[in-house]
Amino acid sequence: MVLPALTEATSPRLRPIKYSLFPPLGLATLAGYLSDSDEVRIVDEHVQPLRLDDDRPDLAVIQPYITSARRAYRLAAAYRAKGVHVAMGGLHVTSLPDEAARYADTIFLGPGEDTWPQFLADFRARRPKPRYVSRERTLARLPPVRRDLIDRHRYLVPNSLVVSRGCPHHCDFCYKDAFFTGGKSFYTQAVDDALAEIERLPGRHLYFLDDHLFGNRRFAEALFDGMRGMGRVWQAAGTVDSVLAPGLLERAVEAGLRSLFVGFETVNDANLPAQRKRQNIGRDYAAVARRLHEAGVMVNASFVFGMDDDGPDVFSRTVDWAVGQGIETATFHIMTPYPGTTLYQRMQAEGRILHTDWDRYDTRHVVYRPARLTATELTDGYWRAYRDFYRWSAIWRGAGSKPGGRDRLRHLAYAGGWKKLSPLWHTLIRARQVSRALPFLESLLGSFGARRPGPPARATRGARPAPPVRPARGVRPGSSPSVDSARAPDTAR
Repeated sequence: MVLPALTEATSPRLRPIKYSLFPPLGLATLAGYLSDSDEVRIVDEHVQPLRLDDDRPDLAVIQPYITSARRAYRLAAAYRAKGVHVAMGGLHVTSLPDEAARYADTIFLGPGEDTWPQFLADFRARRPKPRYVSRERTLARLPPVRRDLIDRHRYLVPNSLVVSRGCPHHCDFCYKDAFFTGGKSFYTQAVDDALAEIERLPGRHLYFLDDHLFGNRRFAEALFDGMRGMGRVWQAAGTVDSVLAPGLLERAVEAGLRSLFVGFETVNDANLPAQRKRQNIGRDYAAVARRLHEAGVMVNASFVFGMDDDGPDVFSRTVDWAVGQGIETATFHIMTPYPGTTLYQRMQAEGRILHTDWDRYDTRHVVYRPARLTATELTDGYWRAYRDFYRWSAIWRGAGSKPGGRDRLRHLAYAGGWKKLSPLWHTLIRARQVSRALPFLESLLGSFGARRPGPPARATRGARPAPPVRPARGVRPGSSPSVDSARAPDTAR
């Protein structure tokens, strides 16, 4: 089972810690369906080399993302030349099945919980089909993830897990709708099964890789109630409306939530309806940041540049707003119309897609014709946003927005440690000792979560304060409270 290296993971601008965070959980999940007599290996090219010379398995399972597709196809060709049966699945395969089918003997469209076991039975009977399409969507009777196949020492966050599939929302730029075509687009494990998986994981730290852990309130509340008292500290992703939902954030914090990835995406209100980002429309972004910080939760903010209402000032406005709000970490993206998404279809119909070189569909390159920016302006602004947000002066200013010395030190340690200690990360990764930084991460996250005295944070769903603290289009945020946002794996957003 192979996770091919993403193109950006081999670039000169590589920050290897980004690609040493999470083990290939999807492949380890599929491996759970194999029998005890099957011999299986998982190779993640981001942390270890794949040696093809004397490698001739019966079956090669390859999981390409869009910017690892070319590498995946080369590996598939090498295996097929040896007579090895090659199977491929995942986001890119589901989006472009005919393309992937040229390189694989078997492809999987959509989630694999129903199709993968059927394929295994067919493969053992020597009659595998060329294509399997997911129809039944359930996480019932999901076997335990084969974590024994993962070298934990290669990853900063070995305790990653997924307890749901998909997302209840339907944003135009998201891969999810294409991946879940033909069945339910959001479903969860049984709470007891999710808790059992958590119990099996050593240590304190967890990272939920779910697209939206809060997407089903009843499930989320039961999960958080079951986790209370476990002594875990964990990170996850949620939406602005879930943060503002009364009572839900508090239950998550009591269960150990200490850092949340939130997709704010844009500071321009006019961009949201066009992208069907309805869960953000009319929400008070500053209240979301304030509510998280007052609960002792760090914010990992995600922003997308290049939507049709963005002009040349969007980069400085976004960074100023995020820094002023005291956002701990931010992830920036150039809007990328992935094949299979509504955004891609719309831009293709408008003649705005510049090329289909999938290597550059990495949210760092401009692959479409922007409306109010040139491609150069968008590219330069994207890189400038990263530089400006992670300057020491900006990190100090963000830390200075916190009310106490302890909060300021934590901000400096987290933001500075993540972005300013690349030589240390390089050394740990080369020595296969990156997991030695995990106790520091656990300690840092564990120091969050203490509620501050004062009035409770407002937890309304749609009400906006007067005057509004969320800037309208073209307004610089100045000193008013600011935005946060948060892909995911940078892989899928």
